[in-house]
Amino acid sequence: MAKEDPLGGVDGAIHRAAGPEWLKECRAIGGCPTGEAVITKGHWLPAQHVIHPLGSVWRGGDQGESELLCACYRNCIRLAEREGLASPAFPAISTGVYGYPLPLATAVAVSEVRATATLALRKVVFVCFDEVAASVYREAIQGWASAGP
Repeated sequence: MAKEDPLGGVDGAIHRAAGPEWLKECRAIGGCPTGEAVITKGHWLPAQHVIHPLGSVWRGGDQGESELLCACYRNCIRLAEREGLASPAFPAISTGVYGYPLPLATAVAVSEVRATATLALRKVVFVCFDEVAASVYREAIQGWASAGP
């Protein structure tokens, strides 16, 4: 699970919106290793569940970061499918305080979702917090769509 920083990034936004029972549930789980994911209820959020991946910290690209980020997406998708969740939403995992370059992280996200997701998932949403990220994701998805099956 990502750091419990109630002021910053996606994690902080979820903390503020999900309420105190969510934080209590998170603390009871206690975290997970990098590349893994855990699931909680959504509590005050409009989502029924929150999947908490622990993405990789960027260390220059030669420390297994890509493999860990791939595992992160695979584990999130497996959890979503196991729990019967049909439309997971992903922020740009690891691109904030973990420093993973957005274009590289986006390529991992799109390719791993494409390789891992089954028909059980009706829709996968990539959530972008600014136009720069949205543009990078659109380009990666268009490249994926034009590449064919």
